[in-house]
Amino acid sequence: MPTNPRARSRLLELLAEPVSGPEPDSGIVDLLGGAAQAGPPTGLAQRLMRIEAVTRVYERYWRPAFGAAAKGFRGPSMAGEVTMATELLALAPGKTVLDVACGTGRFTRAFGEAVGTDGLAIGLDGSRQMLGRAVAAENLPESVAFVRADATALPFQSSTVDAICCFAALHLFADPEAALDSFAATLRPGGRVAIFTSARHPWLPARVVSDGFGFVTGIRMFDRGEIADRLRARGFTQITEHHAGVTQVVAGTAGAPR
Repeated sequence: MPTNPRARSRLLELLAEPVSGPEPDSGIVDLLGGAAQAGPPTGLAQRLMRIEAVTRVYERYWRPAFGAAAKGFRGPSMAGEVTMATELLALAPGKTVLDVACGTGRFTRAFGEAVGTDGLAIGLDGSRQMLGRAVAAENLPESVAFVRADATALPFQSSTVDAICCFAALHLFADPEAALDSFAATLRPGGRVAIFTSARHPWLPARVVSDGFGFVTGIRMFDRGEIADRLRARGFTQITEHHAGVTQVVAGTAGAPR
């Protein structure tokens, strides 16, 4: 199903730099041009997710399986993650939400339903394959648009979105600090961010195992509380944390631009 022209037009209005030249008829606003990806892979995990065969099973099998292994039995299901993100971001009709590293768009579609036809849900990813699956999904809400861009340098004007979601991606970024800076700059004052990422277990033997896993896969292992501290350093308030297994969900409210 092609992206709704009105949603894509609203996306274009938010960009810091105008898009030059005609867009390909793909339903995706592509800001990376001829680049196959936003950057070189950070490790094995990211390499695997760039394989076409993996993108085919990513939403239904790959992401749920790896998420369940990381979260453990106390963690939320995939549907629970979507609900948690929607609630943490305080999404409501008319709001603008950005889904960073959206993959095949499962969260983006849910956000589109939450913000309604008067809102805008933008899915951003660096992978052509993932976005191709996202834009082809059935029952794509009219409020959804997709952009191919670098997640660590968001291409939007300052203070333009009400909410940013980044689930299961920050630990794969080559420069997570730059990503967090970009999130803070793009959010409006009072806007919400929700991040689902890795978290080292406090028990030392488990930490050793998780660090070894991170080294092999290229997944950065953050400490519990580390992301919350980094958000506070950027002026975020009302920060909450939820830990499950070797994962953490951190949310906060953006302060005034610095």
